[in-house]
Amino acid sequence: MEVAALTAFLSPFLPALMRAGESAVEAAATRVGGEALEHAKSLWARLRPKVEGRPAAAEAASKVADSPDDPRWRTALELQLEELLAEDSGLAREVASLWEQAHAAGVIAAGQRSVAAGGDVSGTINTGDNVNIDR
Repeated sequence: MEVAALTAFLSPFLPALMRAGESAVEAAATRVGGEALEHAKSLWARLRPKVEGRPAAAEAASKVADSPDDPRWRTALELQLEELLAEDSGLAREVASLWEQAHAAGVIAAGQRSVAAGGDVSGTINTGDNVNIDR
């Protein structure tokens, strides 16, 4: 399992998941998609106790919740998650299983220039360089 992709997937949900207010979670579901949120909730429910038990990981998660697009804090959280999963093989297996379920549901795009979309998609999605689209 690629921890960088896991961190990128969780980051937009952390503001709602860390604050655990129902209205915040509902807002995230509206913004990002309900099915993706359900997978994020499952993953975070499994990771959260270990993250909270490690001060550096808890700080990184809190900072990502405050600024989900800040690559520095996302990298810090990624490193912390990497260490947690390396230390606990049972947790790593459980998270990998949940991650695979999210992949199977089609809510995760992994890899360079990947796109995941839930529901109806219309229009053009371009992830390439120097692409001309004629309409």
